[in-house]
Amino acid sequence: MSEVRDASSEPILEVRDLTVYHGQLRALDHVSLRVFPGEVYAIIGANGAGKSTLLRTIAGLHHPTEGSIRYNGKDVTRVRPERRAISGIGMVPEGRRLFPSLSVQENLQVGATYARKGPWTIERVYELFAWMKDRRTQRTEQLSGGEQQAVAIGRALVANPRVLLLDELSLGLAPVVVQRIYGMLPEILATGLTVLLVEQDVSQALRVASHLQCLLEGRTTLEGTPADVTPEEVEAAYFGLRSAPASQVRGGGLGGVVPPGPTEPEEALWSGSTMSSRGS
Repeated sequence: MSEVRDASSEPILEVRDLTVYHGQLRALDHVSLRVFPGEVYAIIGANGAGKSTLLRTIAGLHHPTEGSIRYNGKDVTRVRPERRAISGIGMVPEGRRLFPSLSVQENLQVGATYARKGPWTIERVYELFAWMKDRRTQRTEQLSGGEQQAVAIGRALVANPRVLLLDELSLGLAPVVVQRIYGMLPEILATGLTVLLVEQDVSQALRVASHLQCLLEGRTTLEGTPADVTPEEVEAAYFGLRSAPASQVRGGGLGGVVPPGPTEPEEALWSGSTMSSRGS
């Protein structure tokens, strides 16, 4: 899925020297990035690297002490989260954050409340996840982790975002479920979306990303395309074994590191899942 950026294009999302504190802890230290239309931009790093803080700050859920966020050419650093969502920044948060007592369809309807015009509807989500329509009246608290993740993705899609923020999609899920979820990205991207994802599983990020950036203790240690650097270089950037050269911080790529994590046995639920080949 790796692509060469068009030198004449403008970023749809740009973060400049972002610094964010949690109390006395500096969670992000002058982090910058530029995401271009149609990209899958992956932020990787170990637990506590600042990845989720970065996404939540872009979504407006944390306030930076320094730096700025520009979306679609406009400064949105002080724009409220709901206004960012309405303008086209959607998010699938870590831990799904569904309404457990509501049904699958009711959770999707929440996402559609302030939806922009676009290709994604609840019916289109049901086409993406073949099992979902028959279980639309089931409460989400009764679903497995992988099923809940699918509902969280669907809830974000029905708002028709231009930029989709995906926070730790693979966390706690079995590898086969993770592969199915990431396998849907081409269809999602075909509708005109740009994706910024956070992922601890570097090998998974490499499979889907057109651009990657590694964070360590809130700082950028490596950044570039997946083809540009070796696994040894990404291992050093990921774990802080040594400092990456400045040339790699500006334009490197990333190799494969897969930290251990919990899994969830739910291969059966995906056996009947299909994806619509229709694009928009």
